[in-house]
Amino acid sequence: MRLVRARSRSEHSDGAEDAAVEAPGRASRWLRGLGRLLLCGVISGLVVAVGVLPLALIGGSTVNAGRDVWRNLPSDLALPPPPQATYVYANDGRTLITTFYDENRRDVPLAQIAPVLQQAVVAAEDTRFYQHRGVDGKSVLRALVSNGRGGAQQGASTLTMQYVRNVLKNDPSLSPQQRVDAVADTPARKVREMRYATKLEQHLSKQDILQGYLNIAYFGAGAYGVYAASQTYFGKSALDLTLPEAALLAGLLQSPDGDNPISGDRDAALRRRAYTLDAMTKMGVISAADAAAAQAQDLKLNPRGLPNNCVSVAPAHNDWGFFCDYFRQWWGSQPEFGATPADRDETLRTGGYTVVTSLDPGIQALALNQSLSVYGYGSARSMPLAVVTPGSGRVLALAVNRHYSLDPNPPQHPRYPNTVNQLVAGGGGVAGYQAGSTFKMFTMLAALDAGMPLNTKFKAPSRLASQWPASGPGSCGGRWCPANDSPSWMDGDRTMWNGFGRSVNTYFVWLEQQVGARRVVEMAQRLGITFRSGADTAMAAKADQWGSFTLGVASTTPLDLANAYASIAAGGVYCQPLPVVSITDNDGKPVDAAMPKCRQAVNADVAAAATDAARCPVGRSSAYNKCDGGTAENVSGILGGRPVAGKTGSSEHNSTETFAGFTPQIAAAGIAVNPDSPNDHVGSGIAGAVNAAVARTMAGALRGMPVMEFRPPSTRRALGR
Repeated sequence: MRLVRARSRSEHSDGAEDAAVEAPGRASRWLRGLGRLLLCGVISGLVVAVGVLPLALIGGSTVNAGRDVWRNLPSDLALPPPPQATYVYANDGRTLITTFYDENRRDVPLAQIAPVLQQAVVAAEDTRFYQHRGVDGKSVLRALVSNGRGGAQQGASTLTMQYVRNVLKNDPSLSPQQRVDAVADTPARKVREMRYATKLEQHLSKQDILQGYLNIAYFGAGAYGVYAASQTYFGKSALDLTLPEAALLAGLLQSPDGDNPISGDRDAALRRRAYTLDAMTKMGVISAADAAAAQAQDLKLNPRGLPNNCVSVAPAHNDWGFFCDYFRQWWGSQPEFGATPADRDETLRTGGYTVVTSLDPGIQALALNQSLSVYGYGSARSMPLAVVTPGSGRVLALAVNRHYSLDPNPPQHPRYPNTVNQLVAGGGGVAGYQAGSTFKMFTMLAALDAGMPLNTKFKAPSRLASQWPASGPGSCGGRWCPANDSPSWMDGDRTMWNGFGRSVNTYFVWLEQQVGARRVVEMAQRLGITFRSGADTAMAAKADQWGSFTLGVASTTPLDLANAYASIAAGGVYCQPLPVVSITDNDGKPVDAAMPKCRQAVNADVAAAATDAARCPVGRSSAYNKCDGGTAENVSGILGGRPVAGKTGSSEHNSTETFAGFTPQIAAAGIAVNPDSPNDHVGSGIAGAVNAAVARTMAGALRGMPVMEFRPPSTRRALGR
């Protein structure tokens, strides 16, 4: 908050004010005294009364009341920054995703406002702006004469006084009643404005006052300040306005909604434009010929409504709404922006930030097309897909075959294709989906971290009687008995390499027993897997009993999964998912919240070993040539032979199909699921399409990037020696 402090009365008053106000006598002496005071710029309650009431109504009590108001006002005027819109861009810093605001306003320096607009506003509102010292005595006397004779009512507000009025009515530190009083048509309001106007002129230059006014004034159509007004009416910056455009905007200030050419009276707007052009001619800032040429031009508007919030993202890119929703969710969790989520939301809407997000429009479009290649907009099933950058956590794309929209859906399928549920990143009631065998990665990491090498062998049976008690169809002898999906291909002597490549359930349940289920669950949490459902949270609290965790029975999201795999690609460095590249505040200062928050979650050699085994499922050879089959061998070809790793996942009864993949530069994950009906099993037949969709997204995102190799693990991690 900026505070303009005036000198105390004793510092600059010679007592003339009080003597003049209290001078008795006849009307002629009274008027002479008044004129002298006005011309000297020393204002009292008497001036206010004269400026707004007929002469016959002026009496000693009004003068005394005005004087008391004057004396009782504080000598300081706080100039808090008015609410500012926050602008949110894609990662190029130019493509606008949306804005957040309570009032459509954006402060700009005077250098970014066309001089012709500055001249037009002064001409239309206060032609003597550069001559007076906050209060214009001549204007007050003119108003006195006109109003006293019963002529057209005239005001005497200078631009400085109007600026004061706008500041007071927008000051969040004032009570609601005080803000109402700031615009009430009362002598007390005039006194207040005059008092503060004279103080402002002592401390601010005319340029500062004009800049403040131009940024706070209301121009109609929801546009506050010249930046928003120029965009709203003409779709251009305030610096690029022409003379006819500037004159139109300046003319709107008197009655911004009534004279509004978009929603109000177009003819009235043109009359006000003509008035402004005439005033500019009389001031000598334009020629009569220029005024005539401008007046002859048709009114050409290019209205551009500024989007507000995530549901207002441009219809052509409403898929960006899911990313926008995640950004807002992230913002609400950052303590830098306020003590509570409500405070942070208000900061977003009023703080005037410039946000460059990590959303890559090209990768987002690619991811959306690949999601739609699995299921169209008309399908009840969905294919949410996330793309993340290893080593920073920056989110490049969040796509799903849905429209981010509040529009109603057809009666026959009321839950799609329009939704604002966060299907890709989770939250807001969306816990996520089972990701099947992709969770075997966390078991392998826990085992490697515990000192077990990749060549740890176990003869995997078709069914394994585990250590965890169970009853029902999946049990044998009172214990949980998981089975392999394809015994002929999966059973037998297995290591982490081919056990992961062939996705052998019994091998990984055995491995989980060796290392302990709690360590596996904790490893997943270290890599950002978040439990959002009550059932998962309850099981995590007794993780030693969660034997089925390795088979991916916990719910997760494509974003959490992609980011966990990105951590492995980054050599075990986990970075919190981050939807921004930079944030600058209203003063242009960078905000630390935009910096990646990373930590070494897993030993780098452990991550290298897990990566080596993860090359087996996708048709690549490990550094030790130990792969012998995979569940998604076509992925390597789709990426053109680049080094790639990943894992497929099928949940029980193929209710979901998942693929998570990574290279040193990109990680991505997608899950085929019916988000509204867990009993609608997508089936194993869709697995190939899911694998290909994620792989094609990765290939497109990597286009133009150099080929990077994975770091091979140490012999000790691989072979135990």
